[in-house]
Amino acid sequence: MKKNLAILGSTGSIGKSLIEIIKKDKKKFNIILLSANKNYKDILKQAKIFNVENLIITDKDSFLKLKKKKIGKTKIFNNYESFNIIFKKKIDYVLSSISGVDGLEPTVKIIKHTKKIAIANKEAIICGWHLIRKNLAKYKTTFVPVDSEHFSIFYSIYNKKNFNIEKIYLTASGGPFNNVPKKKLRTVKISQALNHPNWKMGKKISIDSATMMNKVFEIIEAKKIFNLRYQLLDILVHPSSYVHAIIKFNDGMIKIVAHDTSMIIPIFNSLYSDQLKKIKTEKLNLKKLNNLNLNEVDKNKFPSIKIIKMLKNKDNLLETVIVLANDILVDHFLLKKINFTDIINLLLKLINMKKFKNYNKKKPGSINSIIVLKNEIKKSINEMIK
Repeated sequence: MKKNLAILGSTGSIGKSLIEIIKKDKKKFNIILLSANKNYKDILKQAKIFNVENLIITDKDSFLKLKKKKIGKTKIFNNYESFNIIFKKKIDYVLSSISGVDGLEPTVKIIKHTKKIAIANKEAIICGWHLIRKNLAKYKTTFVPVDSEHFSIFYSIYNKKNFNIEKIYLTASGGPFNNVPKKKLRTVKISQALNHPNWKMGKKISIDSATMMNKVFEIIEAKKIFNLRYQLLDILVHPSSYVHAIIKFNDGMIKIVAHDTSMIIPIFNSLYSDQLKKIKTEKLNLKKLNNLNLNEVDKNKFPSIKIIKMLKNKDNLLETVIVLANDILVDHFLLKKINFTDIINLLLKLINMKKFKNYNKKKPGSINSIIVLKNEIKKSINEMIK
């Protein structure tokens, strides 16, 4: 019997990885929905390959261009309100991989329509975990994290009632500037910041990797997903990205979770978790294992890591402020309005402002309140840049 699935963000790097997996097992899947923002050409190709039943493309111009194309009986929609029309009953699996805060609303809304949701959207988990968790319980939907670090933790403690954890270390490659002196970072070009040594990713997450903000986000995610305190989480620099998480238990045991530098592995396992399926991977890399080269993060060069010390263990609105502000600042850098080092310098300046500093005492709110907050942050950032 075929599995029914949907991919939110099918034209991004994560969505394309899932597409590659199901291409090899095409007869076992039925794609109910694919979604994208502007990339109507790629989503059109995907729709034709898999005879996709429904497409959502949110950018209005791209939607109108796609509507002019002939795609058999495929229905084309412009927004996520169409979920109630598309899904007549619960499907088997959803991959949510829309980049940025824009991914929060569709992620929350689609939970009731699927038996399992794999989430690769950091911003959705950080800003809306309270909403996601509520819907997961309400609709009895299984959740799997797809980030390689979080999946590694999930894989290690899955089905364990008592984690008994002393410390969890997430690894960071150090990005393209791991061996670049701090004094040279201010003048780096966009192309240099996007040139990650190990991973092929979208622009936003590549910049976050270069500033190490992606690790700050992953620490916040881990705290929320696994219900941990920040004191139990730390970061180690590991240039080869072979090890993804190290878990030290209170009984003295240590688990080191490693896999090839490929998102296909956690995505594959999230899709086939109920089956004993085999995936073709590289042989055990003894060279990398014999030279893990694990080190503490240089907080002077990567001041983003200092943000973790400012966070409270209880879910709070400051975590959302950090995500929203970083999104806006990365956009400014990509538009050449600010320098690379300005991203974190301005972010630190913003979260130390009087009007945002006490947000660590406020509870996260609704999706609409997040939109209002984003506009407020955008205004503050524009004033700082001027």
